Amino acid sequence: MTRPPFGIYVHVPFCASRCGYCDFNTYTASELAGSGSSPDTWLEAVRRELVRAREVVGERPVDTVFVGGGTPSLIGAERLGAVLGTIRDEFGLAPGAEVTTESNPESTSPEFFAGLVEAGYTRVSLGMQSAAPHVLRVLERRHTPGRAVEAAREAAAAGIGHVNLDLIYATPGETTDDLRRSVEAVLEAGVDHVSAYSLIVEDGTAMARKVARGELPAPDDDVAAERYELIDDLLTAAGLHWYEVSNWARSAEAECRHNLGYWLDGDWWGIGPGAHSHLAGRRWWNVKHPARYAAADNPEADHEILTPQEQHTERVMMRLRLATGLDLALLDDAARAEATRAVGEGLLERHQDRMVLTRRGRLLADRVVQDLLLASDRTPA
Repeated sequence: MTRPPFGIYVHVPFCASRCGYCDFNTYTASELAGSGSSPDTWLEAVRRELVRAREVVGERPVDTVFVGGGTPSLIGAERLGAVLGTIRDEFGLAPGAEVTTESNPESTSPEFFAGLVEAGYTRVSLGMQSAAPHVLRVLERRHTPGRAVEAAREAAAAGIGHVNLDLIYATPGETTDDLRRSVEAVLEAGVDHVSAYSLIVEDGTAMARKVARGELPAPDDDVAAERYELIDDLLTAAGLHWYEVSNWARSAEAECRHNLGYWLDGDWWGIGPGAHSHLAGRRWWNVKHPARYAAADNPEADHEILTPQEQHTERVMMRLRLATGLDLALLDDAARAEATRAVGEGLLERHQDRMVLTRRGRLLADRVVQDLLLASDRTPA
């Protein structure tokens, strides 16, 4: 049996400021004051965890690396290079390995991107969110509208092979014209990958508190659906194809292989505070606070062993989100009957032995998955 791809995710928990919608495991300098945590103590602990990972995993070259956050660009190209250097020393990189880092446009420069290329990074994902100043203010993003496009061009000019821009849509106060201009700006940047996410107001965030107080309206699901269709129309017309519900790429080579590893039963080790890992059906996660992470010989906080039923649920949920679709062999007779019903409803299309979401189905993907799972009367062995 072919071994699944192996990726390493590295979590950088530092941010210059906290965006109002963000519920990620991130910390500003003022939040860490007095804790003893810093980018350098983080880097030392990351190196220590990579050594431990190598001892557990053994001989297994890394197919993909993804540095996320937080704001990885905030720690600079030299530290990002040191992280990749340790991965290379401990594991080695598979031929043609994909190496990605997220970056905030405001903490990048031509010199930063040149440093990434020298270190061996092949891909950059930039948080743009919107080209409309008033939308960025609602999101409490600090970068100026044009900086993301400029940064994307700088990354490409430095020799980064693949560049992604992230969009958030259906923000309160965003108009259709705002979104159209944002997508047009993305296309003008010449990137080969776009991620677009409908705004979700997460409990415990500053935005959630504003919605609860009536200072902001909650995002509207019907508006979000219309905006998704507009994004899909504009990107498709420009030659980018959807390959996952929220992701479009100009070519197969531009698709994010690291994320495909998550969606297709890959193995990965999550390095850093709060990072999650999966290896052969075992999932675990690290302590969340950077100071606790830096002090721990073994940062694992807890773990779970996925049951066959849980593995089946995740396969259906993840694979149906992909343009390659869901293999009918994963479904029992009752679930196949439900899939046929969804075809009649215009939510799925049958492509030989696979079921693929229609565009309407993409808008209702969670419902389609739920209906398939509820219809199933089989507990996988």
